[in-house]
Amino acid sequence: MDSWKRLLLENKAWAQDKASHTAEDRPGADKPEFLWIGCSDARVPAERLTGASSGELFVHRNVANLVVHTDVNLLAVLECAVGHIGVEHVVVCGHYECLGIRAAQSRETHGMMDAWLNHVKDTWRAHKDELDLHDEAAAHRRLVELNVMQQVRNLARTTVVQRAWKSAKRPTLHGWVYDPHDFLIRPLVRVDADTPLDAVHQLTSLD
Repeated sequence: MDSWKRLLLENKAWAQDKASHTAEDRPGADKPEFLWIGCSDARVPAERLTGASSGELFVHRNVANLVVHTDVNLLAVLECAVGHIGVEHVVVCGHYECLGIRAAQSRETHGMMDAWLNHVKDTWRAHKDELDLHDEAAAHRRLVELNVMQQVRNLARTTVVQRAWKSAKRPTLHGWVYDPHDFLIRPLVRVDADTPLDAVHQLTSLD
């Protein structure tokens, strides 16, 4: 059987199983509490990692779980989740053995990915002295963590988040990392409305 046909058959089986359940039966179906920004890697689906039910997570995924200030796609998702749905938490979750991070560390060209991965390389350059102290495996794991923490900082610098902090004291930002060896998610950083920001990135006139 063609692989794409199997996916459609699996969908039919799932639909039959769910047919008796309405939206009201599913927790959070109308108002998810979390925006999840994760990696596009097929091994790290947000719902499976967290055991979340359908409707509990508003999800955005891209290569290496980046928050890029010129990424209109991500900013639209952020505006929708924070400004309109009113999520209480935004999670950036990276993972060890990330192919995007490995590609950024390789110094080889990866075609159209190169421009995107330069954002990871910027984090690598900023922490090069620390990363040079590690062997290759440890440096990869540490860069995964540093990348997550940088993306949380990037979130805190957005107009969307700062406006929500001023008006509603939400959302709380979380940086997490998933380890595929023990299947556990570990928190790295947390930032909320009361966390001081560098004055350079503190926005005014947000009304």
